[in-house]
Amino acid sequence: MKKPIADQVVVVTGASSGIGREVTIQLVNRGATVVAVARDLERLEALAASLALARGRIEVATADVAVWEQVRGVAEATVQQFGRIDTWVNNAAVSMYATVADSTVEEIARVIEVNLLGQVHGVKAALPAMQAQGRGTIINVASVLAGRSVPLQSAYCASKHGVQGFMEALRMELQYQSPGIDVTVILPSSMNTPLFSHALSKLGVMPKPIPPIYAPQVAADAIVFAAEHPRRDIVAGGAGKALLILQRLCPDVLDWYMTSGGRFFRKQRTLLPDDGQNNLFSPVQGPGEVRGIFGEDAARTSLYTRIFEYYPRLKSATAALIGPWALGPVIRVLAGMDIGLAALRAMRRRSQ
Repeated sequence: MKKPIADQVVVVTGASSGIGREVTIQLVNRGATVVAVARDLERLEALAASLALARGRIEVATADVAVWEQVRGVAEATVQQFGRIDTWVNNAAVSMYATVADSTVEEIARVIEVNLLGQVHGVKAALPAMQAQGRGTIINVASVLAGRSVPLQSAYCASKHGVQGFMEALRMELQYQSPGIDVTVILPSSMNTPLFSHALSKLGVMPKPIPPIYAPQVAADAIVFAAEHPRRDIVAGGAGKALLILQRLCPDVLDWYMTSGGRFFRKQRTLLPDDGQNNLFSPVQGPGEVRGIFGEDAARTSLYTRIFEYYPRLKSATAALIGPWALGPVIRVLAGMDIGLAALRAMRRRSQ
């Protein structure tokens, strides 16, 4: 157990929209002091104004996480103002939908600079303060695509694989040198955030998340939970766990399934025209939002995540009760329930 949320000073990057915005809202409403970081000052100030009457406190800071000096400046200013950093959430990310052949080297480099080096910068900025105080929690938001790649998102998948590898090495180093500092990696499934309308698309249309889709609070809840109850990894959404299980059991079959008939090429395309705007190199215009445009089909919770990811001892107890050989099927059933409930919700909506 860490400090209660209400007693924590937390830095959240990518706080102006999507998961980061929802995390900031939850933390401040629960009494935390939050330094909300993003590139767009106007969106951050609007977020701060909306939380003026919340229990906690919010300060805003502009930074491009791909620029080390800016991230280090946020950490130093936070320590100077509040005296410590209890939790640092590396959440900022950008995306691009294109084949490798259609992507430029500069575009691929930018995705990796933001998604991977941005998290490296956050870790490096937070570590001095946490090592000086002898405690802290670093939470890095990766993706289920850190364990299984999909077509049209090569740069994004590469960056998230890198985050997972970097954090595994960091975790071991801290266990040996600074055992009071915990490391958690959050692995969200497809989330209904503005990431897709903000992504650079070379598909000719706006991209969309691979179904089933979850509401952003599923991932945000996991991040807030980890700030008080550190875990190694938390998969946010049972559908993501099912994908990771399939990757471990039969990656060649999964390759075939994704590419057969262009299945996962079609699943990532909408019929909406691409508006030509993206946030790859600079913020897009408009208000910050938590949710994207795919909310009608989004599951608001994940039974699998709340049972087995939050409470791994329950997973161990289940294995002891029914036998380790039977634990895998139980996990697959719970993950399948997430998928089935999302599908039923979508069918019900379309029949109305």
